[in-house]
Amino acid sequence: MSECSWPYNKQQSISFSIYGLNTEWNNVAGLYIFAYKTSANIWYALYIGQTNDFSVRLPNHERLNEAIRRGATHIHARVVSLQKDRDYYEEEMIQYLQPPMNDQLKKASNF
Repeated sequence: MSECSWPYNKQQSISFSIYGLNTEWNNVAGLYIFAYKTSANIWYALYIGQTNDFSVRLPNHERLNEAIRRGATHIHARVVSLQKDRDYYEEEMIQYLQPPMNDQLKKASNF
């Protein structure tokens, strides 16, 4: 299985496993990213989220079709059992990566 390291600040990153869009998910908690590779072969995050149960959340995610229309080809996932850890990493990653489909938790604009 392939993996990808995603930064959540200038010095640190966290590793995610890469899955196809039609993956059968297990009943575990964690973080996920709807992503695609750019022409420069770099992964780009469209949406970052968290769940208590991948098997319930991801198959019918309300933003998945939008992510696919925007180019998503894969879902990156990482098991993170503790809610406080999921909250921390989700917020840090959204603030650092600024994915276009995340409306909450982004840094305020300077304008």
